[in-house]
Amino acid sequence: MPSSTAAPEAAAPAVEAPVKKKGRRARLIVIVLVLALIGTVGWGSYWGLSTVRASFPQTTGTIELPGLSGRVEVKRDGNGIPQIYANSDEDLFRAQGYVHAQDRFWEMDVRRHVTAGRLSEMFGSGQVDTDAYLRTLGWRRVAQQEYDNVLSKETKEYLQAYAAGVNAYLAGRENDDISVEYAALGFTNDYKPEKWSPVDSVAWLKAMAWDLRGNMQDEIDRSLMSSRLSAQQIKELYPDYPYELHQPIVQGGAVDTGSGKWDPKADPASQQQSSQRGGNGGSDGTGTDASAATGNDAPGSSQGTQSQMDAIASLSSLSRVADSLDKVPTPLGPNGNGIGSNSWVVSGDLTTTGKPLLANDPHLAPQLPSLWSQMGLHCRAVSDDCAFDVAGYTFSGMPGVIIGHNQDIAWGFTNLGADVTDLYLERVTEQGYTSGSKVKPFTTREETIKVAGGQSHTILVRETQHGPLISDRSEELETVGERAPIKGAAPDRGEGYAVALKWTALSPGKSMDAVFRINRAKDWKGFRAAAKDFEVPSQNLIYADTKGHIGYQAPGRIPVRSKKYDGSMPTPGWDPTSDWKGYIPFDELPYEYDPQRGYIVTANQSVVDARKYPHPITSDYGYGSRSQRINDLIESKIKDGGKISTDDMRTMQMDNSSEIARLLTPYLLKVDVSDPYVREAQKLLEGWDYTQEPDSGAAAYFNAVWRNLLKLAFGNKLPKELRVKDECLNVRPADSTGPVDDLSRLVRECGQREASSAQPDGGDRWYEVVRGLLKNEASEWWQTPPNRQETATATRDQLLARALDDARWELTAKLGKDVSSWNWGRLHQLTLKNQTLGTSGPGFLQWMLNRGPWNLGGGEAAVNATGWNAAGGYEVIWVPSMRMIVNVGDWDKSRWINLAGASGHAYHAHYTDQTEKWARGELLDWAYGDQAVAAKTEDTLTLSP
Repeated sequence: MPSSTAAPEAAAPAVEAPVKKKGRRARLIVIVLVLALIGTVGWGSYWGLSTVRASFPQTTGTIELPGLSGRVEVKRDGNGIPQIYANSDEDLFRAQGYVHAQDRFWEMDVRRHVTAGRLSEMFGSGQVDTDAYLRTLGWRRVAQQEYDNVLSKETKEYLQAYAAGVNAYLAGRENDDISVEYAALGFTNDYKPEKWSPVDSVAWLKAMAWDLRGNMQDEIDRSLMSSRLSAQQIKELYPDYPYELHQPIVQGGAVDTGSGKWDPKADPASQQQSSQRGGNGGSDGTGTDASAATGNDAPGSSQGTQSQMDAIASLSSLSRVADSLDKVPTPLGPNGNGIGSNSWVVSGDLTTTGKPLLANDPHLAPQLPSLWSQMGLHCRAVSDDCAFDVAGYTFSGMPGVIIGHNQDIAWGFTNLGADVTDLYLERVTEQGYTSGSKVKPFTTREETIKVAGGQSHTILVRETQHGPLISDRSEELETVGERAPIKGAAPDRGEGYAVALKWTALSPGKSMDAVFRINRAKDWKGFRAAAKDFEVPSQNLIYADTKGHIGYQAPGRIPVRSKKYDGSMPTPGWDPTSDWKGYIPFDELPYEYDPQRGYIVTANQSVVDARKYPHPITSDYGYGSRSQRINDLIESKIKDGGKISTDDMRTMQMDNSSEIARLLTPYLLKVDVSDPYVREAQKLLEGWDYTQEPDSGAAAYFNAVWRNLLKLAFGNKLPKELRVKDECLNVRPADSTGPVDDLSRLVRECGQREASSAQPDGGDRWYEVVRGLLKNEASEWWQTPPNRQETATATRDQLLARALDDARWELTAKLGKDVSSWNWGRLHQLTLKNQTLGTSGPGFLQWMLNRGPWNLGGGEAAVNATGWNAAGGYEVIWVPSMRMIVNVGDWDKSRWINLAGASGHAYHAHYTDQTEKWARGELLDWAYGDQAVAAKTEDTLTLSP
């Protein structure tokens, strides 16, 4: 519900775009009729688009904005990107709220309903289960606690000013004057947007944290795998991080055992190191209690997995938890192994400009409107009363700039991937849950879910000391632990164990304070001080300043665990030793400042060599394919005294090279292929340079071979809970062992997971799995049993031959028989979809709101990371959601691009006007200084008190 601190409704603007006088119902009828006639009746198209344009923002003239202390100017360039000029901080954020609402209010409104678990109020009974899950997680509730008890007075004032600006825009407007989506929604729902609250802005950070939460899915997947795979097999599917191949972010340094502080210049060998495993790297097993706790039990460590697998929950129950998680909206994109981001910064000693260059491209869900909104926030004169002169990428619904630069510094983000969630098994009774020898009562609360056009639903949320019971959200989850292989002391399971979620984002924090402090930071010291408050989600922060310094900081609230439980598997909640022991102190988190090599690369790889760093951060980093490619590109450019330019940085961002193709193709070319049609396809790989351009037939065929190899070697051997929904196989029963020679004993089993999160997803973890198997020609992973259609394979080359064959006929069906007509872009397509009505609305509405497809290059774990899930198909499911290259100190020579455009209004000129350029790898000029902005300005709107 709205916070009591919401700003009062402002008066309607004095001057605004013309408002249609027709009745609301008549207008809606016109929209539907016209949309049905578009393309066949000329005047229908004219009047239909005229109606849609009613919600377009006014970008010239003057509007009265109550509450301002002085005049504010909003200057927009030819792409509709706004630069806001004001004389006070509060005026700046009030105007930012108004402009965000002008361009993106539907998006903002949907976002706050997601974070509050109130989607049913907009979209009806079909969202009740999703709302129930979101209410159980309690994102909005924690955001309210942050606003009430944690955030600074200054931050609250900025949030209040922003909310007042949003509400000034809403005042006096009919729904369909705000956005065409409201017009469509009006056919089934009398929904009316309520006032914006400061807490609505804070809650968006919880949605960000959910999508960037780390290894929770891996934790579930490892548990589910145990129904069909041994502990050793699971370990092989989660190999050690390849430090010998892929450098971590921080390539030196250590925590000083005397001061407890991280020294980026220290020699790790000179420090007394705990060998406790902190990532997917090795361990010698001599850890100390202070190092926290991943121990040696995690898949991927050198010691195996059995001790924790003995304490996992019912596999069927965890699969239902996974199904429920699939229903929780992921505004930033699928939470899989391949999703991540790139950022890197190069010292001025190595650049053509003589100052640092900084690049960033976060890999997130493709959607309309784009997740990001480009904007500049400028105090006409920077002072104590007006402290901001910052530009970059913002989130609609949140004040401030998330990624960008100010007068003195530039910064970028990538996901650190820290393990900040644990699933706890809880022994529950009517009286409560077991903790040690005691039964503790639940903390409970009731939540009422209002439903558009239907009856309200009331749910009971139960919490243990570890967090909310997420297994309560489905009747199927009421009994848990029916087959859990429990060893040692454990409470009687009775009807089963429940599953609770412990997550750092469910405790109030100060990340919103950090956003404003980073926006105003002037140097490395100020930047680090601000980063200390960026607790959730934990991110890799890169930095550069006008004095020529570059840096990296790993911030965040990262748990310290006991030695016995490392967070890689569900944890027995009844064991008091399983509780977190606090968080890694900020001074002991890794950072670098002006490293001798002259550059820093972050791309979701291991932060630091976990064999030498005393604190476990996660057991599930990305495996470093993208990061090492960027390292290699930089090194190749600077060898023999070469320098890196802005164009070089752009070229690196668009690099399409495939590491797995470079590794695997020589093996594929050695396979003896007798079928002339398959041989015709195989020949595409001869002489291929392993780049994945949109017009490449070799890239199309290789990726099809890779997809089929993964399916044959691994996918068909995984439990149904991890395979693609409704894809069915004849397999041996889950409780049987050894091969099944009698085909009649096979059972029909269909996958259960959404295509975007199924396994094997083909990310760089699978690169390392296959790398480790290629020399073992008789590995059991190359062996496939016979079925009713295919003969068995027994060796590597037999399976590769089968993959070459299957890929040939798959692409024949998809792209045609003539291999010369094949190209990667026809398979690998991007469609931008409105994230509500564009995905589930009627066909004509999807046609109206969605755009595409675009044929793309790039691919999974390439630097140009146009992600696809190999288990689900070739469709692009995450992308570089924006790209920027900051020319530090010469700010007006910086470049940037957004995935879509500045506007969230369908048919607006700036709805997708940047997408074609984005797809081609082009960048726009990024004006920052007063003169550069003035030269680019095409529309100026004045907001007056």
